[in-house]
Amino acid sequence: MSQTAERVSHDELATLKLVALDGALEGRATVTCSGLAGRLDASNQTASRRLQRLEDAGYIDREMTGDGQHITITESGERALQREYADYRRLFEGDADVELSGVVTSGMGEGRHYISLSGYMRQFRDRLGYEPFAGTLNVDLDEESVRTRARMDALDPVGIDGWEDDERTYGPAFCWPATIETADGERYERAHVIAPERTHHGDDQLEVIAPEKLREELGLDDGDHLTIHVSEQ
Repeated sequence: MSQTAERVSHDELATLKLVALDGALEGRATVTCSGLAGRLDASNQTASRRLQRLEDAGYIDREMTGDGQHITITESGERALQREYADYRRLFEGDADVELSGVVTSGMGEGRHYISLSGYMRQFRDRLGYEPFAGTLNVDLDEESVRTRARMDALDPVGIDGWEDDERTYGPAFCWPATIETADGERYERAHVIAPERTHHGDDQLEVIAPEKLREELGLDDGDHLTIHVSEQ
């Protein structure tokens, strides 16, 4: 997950919310600029311009028809709405913790190498308060959690700075405090979800670090179900 994902203005987000309420989040919704303009208390040109900006940002797909526009909200658009939802939860409920679910899976072994690098390990000790086990617990998120994951953007992460040595430059990362809960209710509270700013993983994969090897500490095997409660620092 990147903290530098493209965003649109509050006006465009308000427009995105309206087309979502019309059904564009579940499927294709028919929208007219005149009808949308009336709900926005704006001109037809303004409504059209906002839809164009949403399309340019990749938040909606549009198909022009004789009776208006068929609009579908994309995954990027849904993530933007999830972030807004998390912000309002934080505002009114005082709790924006995110609950994710998935199954344990084997990674490609790269986590062990990167976690153990001195430039990262020094920051982990200083900012997380522990030296992580040299490796990550990899979790394949279920479909609902892939959608919910965007709410993590509303949580303040622990920043891990990029650094360089004589050979190459290493990028920054973000860490969120996390509690891991197994299917039988066992909990491990001293963990962090880690997300490099640039990663080959998709939104369906989560990486977790902790002082101990979580597979051994919690007796985990590939395919075991987990719930990850993500909070902020």
